[in-house]
Amino acid sequence: MFIIMVVVFVLGYLAIALEHPLHIDKAIPALAIGTLLWVLYIFGAYDIFTAGLSEAWNSYVHGGEAHGEQGIKAMRHFIVDKEIIHHLGEISEILFFLLGAMTIVEVIDKHDGFKIITDKIKTTKKVNLLWILSFLTFFMSAALDNLTTTIVMVALLRKLVSDKETRWFFASMVVLAANAGGAWSPIGDVTTIMLWIGGQVTTLNIMTMVILPSLFTMVVPLALLSFTLKGEVTRPQINENEKIYTQPFERKLMLILGVCGLLFVPVFKTITHLPPYMGMLFSLSMIWLTSELMHKNKPDEIKKKLKVVYILQKVDTPTIFFFLGILSAVAALQSAGQLTILAGWLDDKLGNIFLIDMAIGVLSAIVDNVPLVAGAMGMYPIEDAASIAAMTDPAAIEYASNFVQDGLFWEFLAYCAGTGGSILIIGSAAGVAAMGMEKIDFIWYLKRISLLALLGYVAGAGVYYLQALLLHH
Repeated sequence: MFIIMVVVFVLGYLAIALEHPLHIDKAIPALAIGTLLWVLYIFGAYDIFTAGLSEAWNSYVHGGEAHGEQGIKAMRHFIVDKEIIHHLGEISEILFFLLGAMTIVEVIDKHDGFKIITDKIKTTKKVNLLWILSFLTFFMSAALDNLTTTIVMVALLRKLVSDKETRWFFASMVVLAANAGGAWSPIGDVTTIMLWIGGQVTTLNIMTMVILPSLFTMVVPLALLSFTLKGEVTRPQINENEKIYTQPFERKLMLILGVCGLLFVPVFKTITHLPPYMGMLFSLSMIWLTSELMHKNKPDEIKKKLKVVYILQKVDTPTIFFFLGILSAVAALQSAGQLTILAGWLDDKLGNIFLIDMAIGVLSAIVDNVPLVAGAMGMYPIEDAASIAAMTDPAAIEYASNFVQDGLFWEFLAYCAGTGGSILIIGSAAGVAAMGMEKIDFIWYLKRISLLALLGYVAGAGVYYLQALLLHH
């Protein structure tokens, strides 16, 4: 069953990649493998656990949580009542965060809030527009996070670019810029949030050490595209006869409330230490309340366009299901132990912190970067100065010093896991969101964007390596 789980995951992954040729929505194979892997896991539990393949089960038994229970009953209890509940909690945080962010963006959009921004962007030259939007995304992503920023920017793109393929190109570069911007900020990406909360990195250090490599990750593909991208973008046609349901004041109010609501999320998390999705849902509740009060005395025709109850029907539910499926599938592989074996194999075969991090970054384009970083955090404890001082072997001291707080391994891991996901469209939460919103084809992205993203990733890694050598860090 242990091997069959991997085979099923690969087949499901292929079905997601070939969504357009198969004419099957990617949410279907994602949900299928998200459930099938847990079915295979529970049926093969006895063999997997007795072979000692699952780290999660081993720590559960050795931690005394099994209360002396062994056998198949304890194993089923562990999978159903412990692991699924644990992983569902983590997945739900992401899903509710995504649902809240998508709804807020949709509310701003329906109130024509983005029109205020798009009216300010006058250029129609493809190259100029690409640079403007990429830099805007890069810094927004550090302040918000890459997922929210991508949702906002894709909504903006719909107002700026009418041609589907050109919009795909811009949306793909938004994903690349959002992932690059998220990697150098402690709140910019799920993985940097994990490393920041776990104490592996500190705020100021991650920002100063990773911003330059992240910038190169975005600028290298942009520079290459500047030579090949020619012409002007065509703006979507504005229907003069189309009714406008909002007043200028309402547009401004909804844009300001929406952006402030999104910016409030990291502040909420820092103050309360509660998960970010709670801050997002609180922001949504305030915007929802404002919308209800604003439109309560208006005719039914306007209410049906602008009330959140009706706007919710427009939110992209298949993307939410896709996330649920793919994250459930990866959670099963994490719990059963396949990802732990992969991490151990990397450590054994590569043995160099830069190569291990680079490999994790490339792998994060295929497997979600969250369990990969979680695996690395579990494999390598944070070293403290006292334990290093007790060492006598100079090579061991040098190697261990990479794993102290703000050590090279953790900084570079934040960069690699944050930006490596851009190599494939489904390698990052931002990519998945853009793919769902714009129906970007996996194969199209692979042909047009993957090589550019890889070149940017390698360039940024090179910059970090040189930076580390120069600073003798």
